[in-house]
Amino acid sequence: MSIEEIVSKIRERRAEPVTEVHIVGGLHPDLPYQYYIDMLKAVKAERPDIHIQAFTCVEIAHLAAISGRSITETLEDLIQAGLGSIPGGGAEVFSTRIREKLCPSKLSGKDWLEVSKTAHRAGLRTNATMLYGHIETIPERIEHLLALREAQDETGGFLCYIPLAFHPRNTKLEHLSSTGGVDDLKNIAVSRLLLDNFPHIKAYWVMLGPKVAQISLSFGADDLDGTVLEEKITHMAGADTSQAMTRSEIEHLIRQAGRKPVERNTLYEPV
Repeated sequence: MSIEEIVSKIRERRAEPVTEVHIVGGLHPDLPYQYYIDMLKAVKAERPDIHIQAFTCVEIAHLAAISGRSITETLEDLIQAGLGSIPGGGAEVFSTRIREKLCPSKLSGKDWLEVSKTAHRAGLRTNATMLYGHIETIPERIEHLLALREAQDETGGFLCYIPLAFHPRNTKLEHLSSTGGVDDLKNIAVSRLLLDNFPHIKAYWVMLGPKVAQISLSFGADDLDGTVLEEKITHMAGADTSQAMTRSEIEHLIRQAGRKPVERNTLYEPV
């Protein structure tokens, strides 16, 4: 997308109470480093009040590589341009075995953690994820969680952990079945127990579906992820859930689960 197209999408929502712009993408082989700096500045110029959560750790490492700058220097540039926090994507499963089979050219699990910790030291809060339900083993899931817990003990910069259910359609693992509700809920429950140093566990209803996400509020999740206006990655992989729920629909799900809905911003401050 051009910077003008990105700004146009934000301008279309100017009348709506949007508090965050969430921007992630692939590792474009041709876009220059300055494009990303200019994009952040343009978003901030259009909506100075909005929080920008952008660029996974994989993307941050890519930007450092194409700019010839260190991770720390790259983060300083992005923060100055308007970056407010970093999403948790790209973690997949940290297991070397898994990454060699599924994404051998991707940033290693060790390096993903190092970028996260560097961001924390630069004053940014970040999230963490695990993509489960493909070829990983249960011990590999636990090792992933333990690595996150250790990193959080070191820096304390993670805000939230988001377990992401794998959707196999349109991937080379299309022969696999999708995760079931029991596995989804077990993942959330174990995550809440093991990641006792993470403030929040998110139920991402775009991947889980609204009903499983609602039940997850009784299995350790405390965050039913907000109204997503446009989400492409999960739906390209075959998710048939809606891309957005209204405020009243989300509040209804939460109240039905016996919980009190509280609107929050990116940094988990009540709005």
